[in-house]
Amino acid sequence: MHLDLSPDKRYYSIGELAKAFDVNASLIRFWDKEFDILKPKKNAKGNRMFTPEDVKNLQLIYHLVKERGFTLEGAKTHLKEGQKKTLDKFEIISKLETIKAQLTNIKNEL
Repeated sequence: MHLDLSPDKRYYSIGELAKAFDVNASLIRFWDKEFDILKPKKNAKGNRMFTPEDVKNLQLIYHLVKERGFTLEGAKTHLKEGQKKTLDKFEIISKLETIKAQLTNIKNEL
């Protein structure tokens, strides 16, 4: 997943997110219906506009379902029971992966 969360950008379209996650927009729409933690706004045309908070939650859902192999029900339960703990662990893992990539880049430049 590659999407730069710009501090200036307040909303992301479903197309941007589908491209960033390399999934179909229909999957993002499906997850929006299935997971209560996603609360995108809708513009005048009815298009979903996701906030940076929604993007973080989508990253977490993607991690649970696509990377860890949770079922949708399992992911929902996991989020309800330990959302804060899960999010903290996910953020730590994400930061460590970023650091690892930076260190690898430095190593390759030596």
